Amino acid sequence: MREIDHGKNIIEVKNASFSYGNAEVLHDITLDIHQGDYLGVIGPNGAGKTTLLKIMLGLLPASGGSVRLFGRPIREFTAWEKIGYVPQKAVHFDVNFPATAREVALMGRYARRGLLRRIARRDREIADRALRQVGMREKQNSLIGDLSGGEQQRVFIARALAGEPEIIFLDEPTTGVDKNTQDQFYALLRKLNRELGLTLVLISHDIERVAGEVMHIACIDKTLVCHTSPQEFLAHGTSTALFGAQTKIIDHGHHV
Repeated sequence: MREIDHGKNIIEVKNASFSYGNAEVLHDITLDIHQGDYLGVIGPNGAGKTTLLKIMLGLLPASGGSVRLFGRPIREFTAWEKIGYVPQKAVHFDVNFPATAREVALMGRYARRGLLRRIARRDREIADRALRQVGMREKQNSLIGDLSGGEQQRVFIARALAGEPEIIFLDEPTTGVDKNTQDQFYALLRKLNRELGLTLVLISHDIERVAGEVMHIACIDKTLVCHTSPQEFLAHGTSTALFGAQTKIIDHGHHV
């Protein structure tokens, strides 16, 4: 198990705000993500979680404040291969596309090699290793559309891993999958964080599950409500204040 390096910030967001037209979605967000962390970003629907994710990924420019990636201002940052991204599959990937699991995993190599460079033997070895890491090596020749929802998400994680990133962002990755599949998925994330030392940022509205999995929680509701450990988050009743008195929280006991 690896420790969090609190002296090394991979992501630094300082006083960031964002508006869609006249509607302010995020206000004065300051948040650091440390190397080795497993951070859950939670909040009510419409709280600005995905907008914050897009700002950190450079997909949206902050209307105020600043963002630094690996110590560099985001406008100067070019080493995007260090950052992996696993989106909601249903929104971002056509499962009818005639590609095998191995071919999807190989797509992750283009961030390292560039779109116009030929895939080499080394790239295939790395993609195969990524499939093994997520338990999908035996399904490498299966068409992505023939896999279950949980298997597809594992392949998408393999695609991110194939780029050999230092941090992976996951946006609502368990949407639409059953509890058993979720259990397997979260077990995989714990392995990636603790055994491989990958920094993970998980965006989710599933406060009950996330609070039992991650090492730290950042709660967003237009502003940064808190950035703390799951234990402190639960002890101070922040979840009830944000999500209502009917919210049921069960600590699953996986904290480091």
